[in-house]
Formats: sequence, C-alpha cells, structure tokens
Amino acid sequence: MRKIFLLILIPFLYLSCTKEPETEDVAFELLPVNEVELPVSFNVNKENIIRIKFVRPTECHAFNKFYFEKDGSSRTIAVESTVFKYDNGGCAVLQNNNVATQNLKFNPDQTGEYTLKFWNGKDSNGVDLFLTYTILVE
Repeated sequence: MRKIFLLILIPFLYLSCTKEPETEDVAFELLPVNEVELPVSFNVNKENIIRIKFVRPTECHAFNKFYFEKDGSSRTIAVESTVFKYDNGGCAVLQNNNVATQNLKFNPDQTGEYTLKFWNGKDSNGVDLFLTYTILVE
C-alpha cells in the first residue's frame, strides 16, 4: 500500500515544484483605420472582402481582431491590436510608412444600402472620427 501511495505522491510533488511559465503583460488597443478598399457593390449572403489598412505604431502592436458593431444596416468597424508590454522597457517605434493590411470578411444578410463606419481615431476634443461609406448590397 505504501508503494502505491509513493508512486502517486511523487508525480504530485514534482509538479508542485516546477516553475510556472512567465507571462507577458498584454493590453488591447484600437488602432485608427487609414484606408479602406471596397468593391463597388456587395453580394447578399456571400463573403465579401474589405481590405483595411492601418499603422502599427510600435513593434509591440500586433493585429488581434476587428471590432464589429451592428446596428440595423449600419456597421461600425475598428482594428483591435494586442499590445505586448515587456519588463525590459519600451518598444521600438516603427517608421510612419509601416502600414499593415488585414482583410475583413463581410457577409451581408439582406439587400439594400449599408453604411460602413471605420474608426479613424479621435479629434483634438476627444470626439471619435470615422471614414464613412455607403455601399449597395445586391
């Protein structure tokens, strides 16, 4: 009985003494959309591609996903980035021309006009700015 108890106890002792992996400090941040490439019209119930361009300000910013808010036939879209914060200090600032491109798959479920609003940052008063497009879905 003691041997069985020891065989079970030893792995638990080993696992309790192993060092836990170090974790990075991560935050999420919206990045302004600089440019949008849209087709002339969209097709209903089909996947339509929207090319979205934005600037990564530092090496620590990585694309995470699109923020997507639906309100009737209006859509608000923003780029959400993951920001990795390291203990050793800041992240290198990237050049102004470091434009990243991500494709958004848009699948409208009804015909008609859609208003697409892409978050473009804030003005000097802290008011949200948008690149706004009206597109026909056929």
